[in-house]
Formats: sequence, C-alpha cells, structure tokens
Amino acid sequence: MVPDMNPPAAAPEFLRHLGWEDAEVVPLAGDASFRRYFRAVGHDRSAILMDAPPPHEDPRPFIAVAEWLVARDFGAPRILGSDLTHGLVLLEDFGDARLRETVDAAPESELRLYEEAVDVLVRLRDHPAADVALYDADQLHREAALLTEWYCPAIAADVDLGSYRAAWDAVFDHAATDAPVTVLRDYHAENLMLTERGMGLLDFQDALAGHPAYDLVSLLQDARRDVHPDLEAALLDRYRRTTGVGEEFTTAYHVLGAQRNAKIIGIFTRLWQRDGKPRYPALCPRVWGYLNRDLEHPALGPVRAWFDANLPADRRGDPMVLAGA
Repeated sequence: MVPDMNPPAAAPEFLRHLGWEDAEVVPLAGDASFRRYFRAVGHDRSAILMDAPPPHEDPRPFIAVAEWLVARDFGAPRILGSDLTHGLVLLEDFGDARLRETVDAAPESELRLYEEAVDVLVRLRDHPAADVALYDADQLHREAALLTEWYCPAIAADVDLGSYRAAWDAVFDHAATDAPVTVLRDYHAENLMLTERGMGLLDFQDALAGHPAYDLVSLLQDARRDVHPDLEAALLDRYRRTTGVGEEFTTAYHVLGAQRNAKIIGIFTRLWQRDGKPRYPALCPRVWGYLNRDLEHPALGPVRAWFDANLPADRRGDPMVLAGA
C-alpha cells in the first residue's frame, strides 16, 4: 500500500491560524501507526506537522507527556499549536540528526552517544512518574500475549496458551516497583535526535508509569539496530553504578527484556499480517536473539521452559520465512 503523502485537508487553515501560512509542507517518513509527519518550512524557520487522524489516533497523550517532559527540562519537542478536532499538532523541529544514522556513519561516536541516552534515563529517576496509567502486570500480560496471538498462528505453531500465561505469572514479580518512573516505552536509536539542547525525545505518546529498567531495555535491545552484547553490558553497568541499584535491577531488566521482545515479535507479525507492512518480519531474528539472551537469566526459568517446549530454536525467526510466505 502506497502511503498518502498529501497534507491533510485541514492543514492550511491550521497553519494559517498559527501564523505559518507561508510555509511549504513537505512529507517526512512515518512510523508503524496511522500518524503521518510533515515539515513546515518558512523563510527562516521550520516546524514539524503531526497528522494524528481521529478516530485512529489521539494526540492528547503525546501533548500531555511532551509538556510534562519540557517542564522538567527533558528534550521533548515544544508544542507550538494543536487542533484536536482534526488531530493536528505543530511541533518544534529537531532537524534530521537521529542517533541511529549518526552512530552508523561514525561508529566511534557510539559509546559516547549511548552514554548520553542512558544518562537521560538516570535523570528520569529523579522525578515521580507523570499522570499516566500504571504499567502493571495485566498490561505486561496483554503485551506478552501478542506473541501467541499473532506469531504462533502465523507459523502454524500449536502452543499451550494456559501455561504461557502461567510462566509469565511466575516471573513478573521481579518487574514490580514501588517507585515507578515515567516509562517512554519506545526509547531507542530511531526515536532519539541529536539537538543543541541535548538528546531529543520522540514517540512517547504511550508512556506509562513503570519500572525504570524498561526504557533501558528499549535502548540496549533495539529491534531496529544491533547493539553488541559488550556495549549492552557496559551501559547496563553504567546505569547501575550511577544510580546505585543492585542485582535485582538486572533481574528486572532481563524479565522486561523478555516480555518486550516477545511483544515486539507479535507486533511485527501483526504489522505484516493485519496492516500489510511486510518489512517488519525481517526484523524478528534480531529480536529473537535478544529474547534468547534474556531467557538465559536464571529468574526466567519458567518462561525459558515454555519456549523450549513450545517454540524450539527452529521455530524462532522471521515469521514470513517460517510460514513459507
């Protein structure tokens, strides 16, 4: 399916109302949702136009979290205006320097930039969570179930659903916290921008209040970019030394890593099967690699046993390939 690159019909009046009637509107790459993005370019300024069309999208959570982050001096884009009826938001433009492409082009910058990204998460610990829903066990279960709802049927794997939930039930206590932080949930190299104000944050509209290890997993077990195990270990150690957390944090990190990677495999399969986006299944082997590493942690014994019994090594990979599609 070819995406529509034309600005929404309500955009000209929205921009005129904000004093951007002289702007040229240029399409930008989108993401895995219904949202679309455009750059509004004037004579000496630019901004990002987000098209989050109702009823598929609701920009209010993004605006609320962005304002929460900006108020605490985190690098979220400033909100320049919004039209909630049409799902339009005008945002501060962070430019084009993403962490992903910068590090790929200059590998010598990888450690320094990833350390900066880790340090943002260290600072998030200093603030009580925003007014967002809790990332509780029910939510963790719903997300983990995406693997059995989408990946397993796609590869015709007949699995034991009851024992799948029971296996996760046996480990989720390790991911509980009495001091939840704002979890941005998609904190990775393609959502981090390099700006004059430091690390620019994107794609946080699904933020929840949960365990601080989750965003560290998002960064260091990146579904779209290989993060070497040595770099992962060094940065996990940096976080632990800086914050003073103990071994229980590492356990939570691997439990949430396994949960997140199971979820992503399910989501990437769904993007192929339901949404007609066939590029995502090819990312699954990388995610399986992270998941396999997480399952080696002793605390994940029940979950590892389920995977070994229901999805052995030869059933872990690209679902399109395994399905013969």
